[in-house]
Amino acid sequence: MIDRTYKIALIPGDGIGHEVVPAAAQVLEKVGAKHGVAFEWSDFDWSCERYSKLGDMMPKDGPEQLAEFDGIFLGAVGYPGVADHISLWGLLIPIRRAFDQYANVRPLKLFEGVDSPLKGRTAGDIDLVIVRENAEGEYSQMGGRIYEGTDREMVIQEAVFTRQGVDRILRHAFEIASKRAAERGRKGRVTSATKSNGIIHTMPYWDERFAAMSEQYPDIETDQFHIDILAAHFVQHPDWFDVVVGSNLFGDILSDLGAAVVGGMGLAPAANLNPAGEFPSMFEPVHGSAPDIAGKEIANPIAQIWTGAIMLDHLGEGAAANDIETAIATVLADGSVRTPDLGGQANTGTLAQAITDAL
Repeated sequence: MIDRTYKIALIPGDGIGHEVVPAAAQVLEKVGAKHGVAFEWSDFDWSCERYSKLGDMMPKDGPEQLAEFDGIFLGAVGYPGVADHISLWGLLIPIRRAFDQYANVRPLKLFEGVDSPLKGRTAGDIDLVIVRENAEGEYSQMGGRIYEGTDREMVIQEAVFTRQGVDRILRHAFEIASKRAAERGRKGRVTSATKSNGIIHTMPYWDERFAAMSEQYPDIETDQFHIDILAAHFVQHPDWFDVVVGSNLFGDILSDLGAAVVGGMGLAPAANLNPAGEFPSMFEPVHGSAPDIAGKEIANPIAQIWTGAIMLDHLGEGAAANDIETAIATVLADGSVRTPDLGGQANTGTLAQAITDAL
């Protein structure tokens, strides 16, 4: 019996987005039927391909069109001949900022049956969440360029760290650590990514606010590392980490590195959250549009499917989300259905169907 319906905006984007988004929607439909949930899907063609034809990533009133939805489910953007900053500043950042999606949350887990490039690491060794500040920080529009084309040319790029922005992302990280600790029956830990030995204003401020926030969560252990040694620890000691919180730039870098150590971008989900639910959140995997394999139907859909599970959890459908994660783990542990990035020969649809059947 269906008793809850969610309106979801579908933005496949470019490249493999057109393959993995329908695959994930199939899984969501199956788990939804099991839990009394239905979806009203609305498709949008917003993409770099659209930009190449019409000169914009989305209409000027794009955010207004999305405001009525319960969630935004995006595949990937990127298209040959369209610079990456066009897609970022023409689509992704405007949506994130219009809906105050200040928390970018990226779980990372090494599943049974998946080989990590790190020697000796097995399932259970890596299970962490990266919480990235998503609305300010280093990804700022403040700055400019003068004396272009001369030997006096100058470029200035400003980073913006506000107390409100820093405190709310730190608090969100501590809340995630508290929830994980309660679910797992063990002490939680939050690690801060910093660089206060070289960046003399913003990073010391970040450290001050991290210390202040930690006092509000005495049951959560804390530590902090400069971003360079933290990157090394991600490779050498990934089992140290529970929740890692970082600025916009540091969180972006660490999440791609983390995806690599758990088996690749095809296994890395993400969400751009408005935690209070005042506005729709946007759910997009870490990977890009992969134009080199687009159209071949060999893209790994797991990152998109797991991203769908995160969307369900955010909408309050925790049981359905857990079922998807369990189905993913079951299929990966079995190992008989794998896409080429995982060493198999299955196509996108076959892997998605295996996960659907495991629900």
